Amino acid sequence: MARRHRRRKLPQDPVEVTIESLSHEGRGIARIEGKTIFIDGALTGETVKFLYTKKNSKYDEGKTVEVISSVSSDRVEAKCQHFGLCGGCSLMHMAPEAQLALKQKTLEEHLTHFGNVAPQKWLEPLTGPLFGYRRKARLGVKHVPKKERVLVGFREKGTPYLALLDRCEVLDQRVGARLAELGEMIGQLEAYNRIAQIEVAMDDDHVALIFRNLDPLSEQDQQALIGYGKANDLWIYLQSGGPDTVTPLWPENPQLSYAPEQSLQLDFEPSDFTQVNASINQKMIQYAMELLDVSEDDRILDLFCGLGNFSLPLAKRVTEVVGVEGDEALVRHARKNASNNQLDNATFEQADLTKTQLKDYPWAKAGFNKILLDPPRSGALEVLEQLADLGAERLVYVSCNPATLARDAGELVNKHGYTLVSTGIMDMFPHTRHVESIALFVKS
Repeated sequence: MARRHRRRKLPQDPVEVTIESLSHEGRGIARIEGKTIFIDGALTGETVKFLYTKKNSKYDEGKTVEVISSVSSDRVEAKCQHFGLCGGCSLMHMAPEAQLALKQKTLEEHLTHFGNVAPQKWLEPLTGPLFGYRRKARLGVKHVPKKERVLVGFREKGTPYLALLDRCEVLDQRVGARLAELGEMIGQLEAYNRIAQIEVAMDDDHVALIFRNLDPLSEQDQQALIGYGKANDLWIYLQSGGPDTVTPLWPENPQLSYAPEQSLQLDFEPSDFTQVNASINQKMIQYAMELLDVSEDDRILDLFCGLGNFSLPLAKRVTEVVGVEGDEALVRHARKNASNNQLDNATFEQADLTKTQLKDYPWAKAGFNKILLDPPRSGALEVLEQLADLGAERLVYVSCNPATLARDAGELVNKHGYTLVSTGIMDMFPHTRHVESIALFVKS
């Protein structure tokens, strides 16, 4: 007979501890009778009272309920009224400079422990707006009878349930200030309990909301959504199934676009991958070109290129850019963006970069002297050996996961003859534990 796992009973009374250090996620670390406890909302050097939230065999977890004494100058008053309840932000009680220091320390320790490498130079962090910066988001929607309302927003910290939120301070306020309003609007629809989520995408001038409808909407509900969109200058889309079912409801032919730099305009669909932070994205593109040290004679390979975010600014400055991307729809959009911007020296290819042999393609046979790659969280391990074979003297790696960057950096340095010249963090997601970084490798 299978043995049932008993849920460990949690102590109900607050416990007092002193915080020794911070984890990579920004949680305070304390020890009781030799056992490690990770405590949300606590900072190094503070004495706090906390409640247990989870007990595990090797460590426990908790949340701060009172700061008894603090010697930390890093503590600030959280700007968001929902901080501590909402799972979206975990570092809002920490000063921005302290957040940056934690993220750089996280990257440094990952490089040491997982890659056995260290940069010759640390780059200054890229920073931007601290609030209202987020232009992409997926908002949960749930009718909760006990609360007699429709909730719109993010999950509670540590639970699968949606938090009761009125607003979000890190979302662009064209949507961030509307969470309660959106819930009230959906609550008046016939399909109030059949809307599963809202996907948000914005450019400088427009806001697109994709409503995931589990059933076809009545004409009355469609008109209600159109009316809400018109009244608030919001573009309304419906999604009845997978990503290919996203359809504009109002206006008839909407088109989102953004400028990665002046004199360039990239069109995108609301379900396309784009960077959430427009300010950091612009700075990141310029940073990448500086690190690549681009010149008009360069032939550059841009891997995981998306819809041309890096490729097209590069194409304005070099002889040729080849962008490679696994998502066929993004490749189509990248080609269209190249045509719209009259950049005939940028070509785009669709290929699964976890399986593809790049050298088998005609466009790869001439080689590349420089490479840029911006892989997903899983990193780029499968293509690293191929990159070394292409003869690139300079490689810039943009990362959204310090663990896989560290692993890949170890491969490039210790197996493929590159030197990690410089690296640094980019604060794409202030107040969260997310670490975005950029690194320059040069052939030894």
